[in-house]
Amino acid sequence: MLDIRPVVHLVGLLALTLGLLMLVPAAVDWQADEANASAFLRASFITCLIGGIGALATRNGLEHGLGRRQSFLLTTSLWAILPALGALPFIMGAPGADITHAFFEAMSGMTTTGTTVFTGLDDLPPGVLVWRSMLQWLGGLGIIVVALVFLPVLRVGGMQHFQSEAFDTMGKVMPRIYDISAALLQVYLALTLAATIAYMAFGMSGFDAVNHAMTTIATGGFSTSDESFAKFTGPLEYVAALFMVLAGLPFIRYIQILGGSVAPFWRDVQVRAFLRWAAYAVGAVILYRMLTSDVPFLDILRGTIFNVITLFTGTGYGSDDVSAWGDFPLLVVVLVGFIGACTASTGCALKIFRFLVLFEALRMQMQRLRRPHEVTPLRLGGKRLSDDVVASVIVMFTVFIASFLLLAVALSLAGLEQRTAITAAWTAICNVGPVFGPGVGETGAVDGFPLVAKWLMIGGMYLGRLEMLAVLVLFLPRFWRG
Repeated sequence: MLDIRPVVHLVGLLALTLGLLMLVPAAVDWQADEANASAFLRASFITCLIGGIGALATRNGLEHGLGRRQSFLLTTSLWAILPALGALPFIMGAPGADITHAFFEAMSGMTTTGTTVFTGLDDLPPGVLVWRSMLQWLGGLGIIVVALVFLPVLRVGGMQHFQSEAFDTMGKVMPRIYDISAALLQVYLALTLAATIAYMAFGMSGFDAVNHAMTTIATGGFSTSDESFAKFTGPLEYVAALFMVLAGLPFIRYIQILGGSVAPFWRDVQVRAFLRWAAYAVGAVILYRMLTSDVPFLDILRGTIFNVITLFTGTGYGSDDVSAWGDFPLLVVVLVGFIGACTASTGCALKIFRFLVLFEALRMQMQRLRRPHEVTPLRLGGKRLSDDVVASVIVMFTVFIASFLLLAVALSLAGLEQRTAITAAWTAICNVGPVFGPGVGETGAVDGFPLVAKWLMIGGMYLGRLEMLAVLVLFLPRFWRG
């Protein structure tokens, strides 16, 4: 029988940590003389109580470490329980949301999706805005740990392809997770600090800079204003694009750079493909807009770079209505939203690595059709790809696309217009952020969606952030045996 004590213990400790972190927005509201500080204090007490009881009741749970099955149960539990607890401040204080809206916002935050059901952001207490940003920042850090530690066990994350160059993330998770997490935290903090300084240097207020730095590095997209990044058009768009690209690169490469090894970064096929494909997408949209509009070139350049990069990385900021540029630019941003950034980044969607594996497998299959007797091993970046990695990637593509189509149909049946249903399914499964079509509010909020549609999107965000198979594997009897 599966021992769930280690899972309960770790979930309890992380819930306790989440509760303590609620004191930060409480302090922000208290400093601003906002009565909403008391809501964060009450939510903090409840969250700490729940987490503390769980951790204390299972304090001997980690005596035998954390096994593979427990690791996946932990991962799937965290992304369900922590958003539920993170939603408490939204219910107990401003904006006084109901359970659906509060949980939607917290899930969107922790999965770094960025779709919002809140309007009137400019008038919310500053502590609420800080908490939304913190949820995304915490979710971004957490998903990198998942990509480096847990998903390689299923051989779908892509990092097992690089394990010889970095950490050994296979096998037992403890205590290697502590080493990985510590190094990741250093890189994550450094990038967040650098983004904050850069934003302030180019004109953002300290408050806006801190919040946007957290949601930029997390590739989350929550903003402090209903206008999103349209409030900061100009040079700040270039600054944001730069840090979104940095957040979309494999964090394991930054750790190697800190260790004095720069070569793996430049040799990484993911890095080269991500930068190359981003340049192609930006260039294609710029050319189209130059031929079809009379907008000044520098405005086209800045706006296209920012809005394509924000959707490629799954950040989801908006400084312009991309759907108004025409069908071709909208098609491009939807496609890059499906692709996503690199494995082991805070980015989302299918990831560059899986597309590279798929393309290489297709190329090899075409070659075998021409030369059926030739035996050539499948390679990527000079390293041999095992058959189970290729099979896992193909399964991942199949499940991902099937989930997207099923969710789009379900959202349509829930009452959304066809275009809205498709982009809502896309933004939820890919954790991108914006929704295009009728029914979306002027600020981009989806608070007007039917109740069922919101819960369907919550499920889509959850599945998409945990890379589908990390959740679905729990339903396989074979996984629970042995």
